[in-house]
Amino acid sequence: MSTAATLHIDWTRCQARGACIELLAPMLVADPDGFPLAHAHPPAERTSIPLTAAEVPAARDAVALCPRLALSLLRPGS
Repeated sequence: MSTAATLHIDWTRCQARGACIELLAPMLVADPDGFPLAHAHPPAERTSIPLTAAEVPAARDAVALCPRLALSLLRPGS
């Protein structure tokens, strides 16, 4: 998989509202408390999720709609 960007989740800001989980399903799933987890990624990638070019537009929408600014989109090399 070629990584076009990385979605970073700052759980210290997150309040588990679920908008990102809805926008990025099935990439993200809710943990038992409603916080986003990267589905099908190893634990080391649970807060920094590599994205393909096809996943970037939906991730960009999720970042823009996060009410707590808990998501950020990082380009390779940044």
